[in-house]
Amino acid sequence: MSMNGIERKHSKKREAILQIIRSTQSHPSARWVYEQLRPHIPDLSLGTVYRNINLFLEEGSVMSLGVVGGEERFDGCVTPHPHLICTSCGVVFDLPDDFPIDFSLVSIKLPNLEAPESPPLTGNQEQPSAGFLINYQKTLFYGICSRCMYTLKLQHHAVSI
Repeated sequence: MSMNGIERKHSKKREAILQIIRSTQSHPSARWVYEQLRPHIPDLSLGTVYRNINLFLEEGSVMSLGVVGGEERFDGCVTPHPHLICTSCGVVFDLPDDFPIDFSLVSIKLPNLEAPESPPLTGNQEQPSAGFLINYQKTLFYGICSRCMYTLKLQHHAVSI
C-alpha cells in the first residue's frame, strides 16, 4: 500500500526500478536506470522508469538530489545524509557517516523571518513567532573530485612543458 492509502498493483518493473536505485551508490539518473534494466526487461520504456520514479518520490521511497550534469539524480537512501557533487565530471558521493553534521534540527529560531510573498498583517493580527519548522533537509557540497583534480593537474603539467 502506498503512503496516500491507494493500493498499487504489484509490478515487477516497479520493483526492479526501485531495487536498482537502492542497490547502487552512483545516485543514478532515470536514463541510467533504464539502460541497466533494458537488457533484462526488453519491453521497459524510459517513460515507465520516469513514472515509477515519480511515484517513489511521492511515497518517499527515493529522494531527488536535483539536476547534476543535465539529468535529475536519485538516491534510494532517504535518511538525511549529505552529498558531494563534482562540478567537473558529475560524480555524486555520500559524505562519510562520521563527518560531523547535525541532522537533529527540527526547527530554527530566526529573527524577523518574513517570507517575501507574505501578505502584510492587518488589524490586530498577532505577529507570528520568528522561526522555521523543518520537514526535511538536503545538504549538497559542490566542488572537484580527486580524480578530476588529478586530471587537471596532469593537463596543467603537460601544457607547461
